[in-house]
Amino acid sequence: PFATRRLMMGGLLTLLAACAGVPERQTLDQHGEIERVEAYLNNTHGLQASFVQTWPDGGKGQGVMHYDPGRLRLDYTTPGAMKLVAANGRLLFVDHRRESVTRMSLGRQPLGLLLDQPVHLSGQIVVTAVQHGANSLQLSLARADSASQGILTLGFSDIGGRLSLLVIEMTDVERQHIRLDLTDTTATGQSWPDTMFTLSPND
Repeated sequence: PFATRRLMMGGLLTLLAACAGVPERQTLDQHGEIERVEAYLNNTHGLQASFVQTWPDGGKGQGVMHYDPGRLRLDYTTPGAMKLVAANGRLLFVDHRRESVTRMSLGRQPLGLLLDQPVHLSGQIVVTAVQHGANSLQLSLARADSASQGILTLGFSDIGGRLSLLVIEMTDVERQHIRLDLTDTTATGQSWPDTMFTLSPND
């Protein structure tokens, strides 16, 4: 159990501390794709998806994700009852099985790249890679003044010009990966209740 807990926390810290690559020179086409992702992150309300999380050793966890611009919640069902809530520049992780609570700032962490509000994918944020395939789009992001803090990669389906978030991936300084694969992604267009994103262990 201790090893499992250490792996879990190691995975969470990996999620929050990753390394950045070298920025590409953006083409006009890439600039348009970046603007589409920026609009998606700022305007998608009431997003829900099932997720499977993969840790660096290949271990798996799963649960349900909820997202509004600037706010994220992960409720784990396996390997046990846990939750991660990130909002208002702060993160809370609760392991209900062990009654443990972890809090930290998102100020200079890669996860903050997803939750800055509003998201601006320029200036303080550097887009390090843009890949557009058949029915897919992938962007990698880092903070311009904190390259050592990490890289965050977002993968989308892109069908008929409509984006849908499918992958959130982080890479740490040792090139270890932690990845969330999303399925059944839907968005109601209506924000989730504020109570869903309170930074209280009991909510």
